[in-house]
Order: sequence, then structure tokens, then C-alpha cells
Amino acid sequence: MKKLLQEFKDFAMRGNVVDMAVGVVIGGAFGKVVTSVVDIFITPIIESLPKVGEGGTGFAGSLISFLGVLIEFILTALVLFLIIKAMNAAKNLKKKPEEKPAEPTTKECPFCLSEVPIKATRCPHCTSELQYTPAKK
Repeated sequence: MKKLLQEFKDFAMRGNVVDMAVGVVIGGAFGKVVTSVVDIFITPIIESLPKVGEGGTGFAGSLISFLGVLIEFILTALVLFLIIKAMNAAKNLKKKPEEKPAEPTTKECPFCLSEVPIKATRCPHCTSELQYTPAKK
């Protein structure tokens, strides 16, 4: 049981799961804002368009509801896309440029295979003469 709880904790604390949970909560709250905007501003504009038939109900009422939901979906998707795009751009700004590998400071003696300083001309272990190889720039 303890192992199962530990695995669940590791799963829940992983970055992707926490990010997804935050996204769901923010998406739900943002959905309510978009619904209010559509209900307050866009639906009255659609309803003021000329009605089909005399009563204005039936197909026209269903069409108005569908258009409201469609506009709500498009606005929600657009804003969430822009938010995620901005977050990804901000995340990429934090990335450090790749560092160049450091120049070697030692080399191997071909005779005794011990490590000697790169500028050494003679091995301190076996006293063999070594070729000097200047550091590449």
C-alpha cells in the first residue's frame, strides 16, 4: 500500500500532471468568462438580426443558440492558444545556450599511459619525450 501511495505521489507531482491540472482549472474559469461575453454582447447582436418566420422561434432560435456556442468555442480556443503560445515563448527564453566543451588540460603519455599536462614535453613518470601539441582555438 505504501508503494502504491509513493507511486501516486510521484505521478501527481510530475510537472506535466500539475501543469495539466492548472490548465483545466484556468480553462474552466476562462470558459465562464467567454460564456458571459457571448451572452451579454454577441447573443443580443445575433438576436437583433431579422427573424425567419413570424414567431422567431423554432429554427431561428436554435440557430441563435448554435451560433452562440460556436462563437464561444472559437473565442475560448483562440485565447487559450495565444496563452499557451506566450507561455512556450517565455519558457524558451529561459533556456541557456549550449556551452562549448572545455579544452582538455591533460593528455596521455603514449609510452606509460599516464596522464600528463597538455603542455608537457617530457612525461614525469617514465621520462619519455612527448610531442608538444598546441591547444586548438
